[in-house]
Amino acid sequence: MSARLRIPASARAALAAATAAGLIGTGLVLAEPAAAAGDALTAQYRTSASGATADQSEPWLQLTNTGTTTVALSGTTLRYYFKSDGPSVSYRFACSWAVKGCGNITGTFGTLANPTATADRYLEIGFTAGAGSLAPGQSTGDMQLRFYRSDWQTLTQSDDYSFSGSQTSYANWTKVTVQKNGALIWGTAPAGNNPTSSPSPSPSGSTSTPPVDPNAPALFDDFAYGSSSDAAIQQHGWTVKSGQGGPGVPGATWSPQDITFVGTGSATVMNMRLTTDGTAAGTRETEIQTTARKFKNGTYAARVKFNDTPTGGPDGDHVNQTFFTFTPLNAPMDPNYSEQDFEYLPNGGWGEQGNIMYETSWETYNPDPWNAVNAHGEQRQSYDGWHDLLLTVDNSAITYWIDGQVVATHGEPYLPETPQWIDFNHWLIDLNGQTSSTPRSYNEQVDWVYFVKDQVLTPAQVSSKVAGYRSAGTTFTDTVPGS
Repeated sequence: MSARLRIPASARAALAAATAAGLIGTGLVLAEPAAAAGDALTAQYRTSASGATADQSEPWLQLTNTGTTTVALSGTTLRYYFKSDGPSVSYRFACSWAVKGCGNITGTFGTLANPTATADRYLEIGFTAGAGSLAPGQSTGDMQLRFYRSDWQTLTQSDDYSFSGSQTSYANWTKVTVQKNGALIWGTAPAGNNPTSSPSPSPSGSTSTPPVDPNAPALFDDFAYGSSSDAAIQQHGWTVKSGQGGPGVPGATWSPQDITFVGTGSATVMNMRLTTDGTAAGTRETEIQTTARKFKNGTYAARVKFNDTPTGGPDGDHVNQTFFTFTPLNAPMDPNYSEQDFEYLPNGGWGEQGNIMYETSWETYNPDPWNAVNAHGEQRQSYDGWHDLLLTVDNSAITYWIDGQVVATHGEPYLPETPQWIDFNHWLIDLNGQTSSTPRSYNEQVDWVYFVKDQVLTPAQVSSKVAGYRSAGTTFTDTVPGS
């Protein structure tokens, strides 16, 4: 059990951000710019779901600054117009991949004041401050976006105003409008529906310092154990995985003996070793998770050391090093399933060729045929070494932090519906990264883990709480009530 299922590589791969010259379509008149003098933004569109009907609509967009001044993306929006499948049908938005980072892109739905034969709704795309700005000539690059019916039924898109099944390469597209602070500066909306204001953006996380309830239920573990068979591990509510089963390579073994503890007291570090010789039978993985499923809204944090290279032998295996929280998938598209992941792939995997960190929030999925309902952030860089990982969950947003910086924010429909487990695992995605038969081992280490119920803490507040536990000599406490 883990974040073992990923959007297919073909859906995440960045495409070349080339823009075809000229306008597509006839009879469309550009709106006069209504932003600051020199501002000029144009929208490019393509689709990766070209059928008249589809499981989900996939309007891939990019925005290009064709003006003479730098334009902040915050306050800039794009609208994609479509005809709903019925007055009571609702839709959900997701971002599969974006050069600017999915955590910096918002998606909200609105209803047109003057419905037409091809449009009565719109999807509005916005940007957080983290998306930055576009200098003259710059583009956002790929924004691989999608939306789907909340009831998972097939949708019809052939009658959608902004859709074109033949538009499979990026080109200027005036049936997508661009607004700056609510004012239309590009494109043509359906008749009688020129944008005049924007809906509230999706939550992007609070920058204020919230109050802390000193009596809030909390879990803290410094992992001051002697071995994976230490009775205190089970007494403190942890289960060490053994035997076989997913995720990862079929036939690999989960090895409790490869979870070890180095040091004493608060200086102890849990080491989770992954060993392989390039075969399933010769692969040993490690996982530890809470026995109780009792964690939902609140702050989750851990100090984790990732490793890019093995302790010996050839490098290149598709290793997955994680910290996450999740609920079980009891049936395909289970509405009560949820998961929030930090997953580090030091050698790539799932089509990626190098270091990448994912922050993925899951609503649900169907393993066969594959249908993933999730959103993720990503950073293509090395995270070798120690890092402070933090995620917060409240009734409006899931926010991910690495070393004090927000790296992704996701709202509905990805918020958890039921209590979850906390988990660390270290596993091998497949055997394709390195085929050598020479044994090699990779280490993922954990210094501590912390959870506080129903409190959204800042990284500084978490550091203060952990320092308080350590100064008091507390290596373990758990006052979080059972579910």
